[in-house]
This record gives sequence, structure tokens and C-alpha cells, in this order.
Amino acid sequence: MKKITIAIDGHSSTGKSTLAKHLAKTLDYIYVDSGAMYRAVTLFAIENHFIDENNFDKDALISNIESVTIEIKNEGTFPTVLFLNNKEVSSKIRGMEVSNLVSKVAALPEVRKCLVREQRRMGEQKGIVMDGRDIGTVVFPKAELKIFMTASAQIRAQRRYDELIAKGETVVFDEVYENITSRDQKDSTRADSPLTQANDARVLDNTNLTQSQQYTIVMDWIKALID
Repeated sequence: MKKITIAIDGHSSTGKSTLAKHLAKTLDYIYVDSGAMYRAVTLFAIENHFIDENNFDKDALISNIESVTIEIKNEGTFPTVLFLNNKEVSSKIRGMEVSNLVSKVAALPEVRKCLVREQRRMGEQKGIVMDGRDIGTVVFPKAELKIFMTASAQIRAQRRYDELIAKGETVVFDEVYENITSRDQKDSTRADSPLTQANDARVLDNTNLTQSQQYTIVMDWIKALID
């Protein structure tokens, strides 16, 4: 059975990572959450005082970007675990502080160039599922299967809010909704590698789909390509 590259793009909180993890586990493929990589760089910038809600020292981050090491490990179970400079940060990168600043960091061409280079290296042998904002358009433009995921902003904000509450965080729904819509706008309008649907991508609107239903749809697409 041949191996393929699966590129999943889409708006924030559409369930890209959940679907990608499920597919990777079923297919025994490598799973990479490219968004987590940008979140890790954002956390690096926060911890080194390069960025906060009022200031952003872009030059300082750019001059230090090559010192950032990001490692994604499968510790025997899904989800995979992310290490930033040898420190496990899988949960820390999901907080609202990182969420509110990641679009600014991800908009820097120097950051994108560095991470895209690493992402392409990860996918050289195929057999990979990667999700993010520019996977089908920039990272793997020749991927055999490109998926563009979307859902209503209200539904996505509710999903994100429920996820944060389940983790014990104190958040307000309106703040989460504002973060979702703000990121949509920033991701879609940034100058370098904006979020956009690849011409040959298959659209998966999961506003009214269960995780099981969307998984079944996508597996049918995959089987048609690899059988």
C-alpha cells in the first residue's frame, strides 16, 4: 500500500488536529501539528520577553530564531508531545496568552521560512499527516490529499471554550470568540503565506458533523487514493 502526504488546512478550532491524529494513528503515519510549532516559537518569544500584549521586538525574535529547537515525539500514545528547547510544553502552548499572540509571530516571514524548512524535512518520506494554515498551499503543494476544514465561528468558539474549561482554565466565552474571529482575520490577510484554500483541496465543513462522521468521509477519500 503506497504512502501519501495528507495536508490539512483550515480555520482555528475546526478540529484539524483531532482529525489528523486519528488519521495518523489509523494509517500508522507521522503526525505533525504545524500550528503547535508556531505556538512554541510564540512561547519562546514570551518567555524571553520579546513579545507581550503591548510590545513586539521582532528583531530580537528574528535574531534568535535559529536557537529555537522544536521536537515532536510520540511517547507511545496519541497525542504527540512537543518539546521546546528540550522542555515539554504541550499544554503550556495552548493557553490564551499564546493564543492571543501567535498570529503576530506566525506572520513573520523569517519565522515561517525556518519552520517550513523543518516541516518539509519531516515529510520527505511521505506517510505524514500535517495540519495548519498553509500546508497544502506552501509546505506540501504537491500533497496527494489536501483538505480545507471550516465551521461557523460560533461553533468553533464554543469548542475552544469547552476545551479550555475542561483543562481548568478560567475564561470568558466572549474572549474566546473574539480570539477566534481575530485570528481568522489575521491568518487570512497576512502578507506571507495567508490562510487560503488550495485550488485542489477538498472542503470539509464540520459545523454539523460529528468527529466520527468527518473521519468516515475523509477515510473514504484516502482509500480511493491508496488502494
